[in-house]
Amino acid sequence: MPLTGMLLLIALATAAAGTVTVALMLRNPPLSPPRLCAILVLILGSLTAAAYCYGWFSATLGGPFPESCEDRNASGADLAGIEQEHWPLRSACVYSDGATVEHVPMWINVLVCLPAGLAILLACVGAALHRRARPPSAEIT
Repeated sequence: MPLTGMLLLIALATAAAGTVTVALMLRNPPLSPPRLCAILVLILGSLTAAAYCYGWFSATLGGPFPESCEDRNASGADLAGIEQEHWPLRSACVYSDGATVEHVPMWINVLVCLPAGLAILLACVGAALHRRARPPSAEIT
């Protein structure tokens, strides 16, 4: 648990430092697109890690659960409990007949998966821009 909290703080500090770096890069041209992409990847990756750690930390401490559990399931069994483990990997409604219904709300995809996907996309764009901007190596004849 302390490791998750520490990772959350490090991710937030890294995202803040990356934001300051981008602001400084935009104030002092010339702007290097591959470097800007690298800093944006760092920011998005850090925000993704922070959102994931916050959610995991919250679920471990009994935090908010999506309000999607019904009092009774389709077979008529009563709600026996709610399990949250390793957010967002498992959030489930457990019913008295042993059935479980797992839920991953859309906001998890927005806060975790979208920035992670954008970070991967920007990493690829930055690598392509870096490769394109690199001077050709001298040919030996």
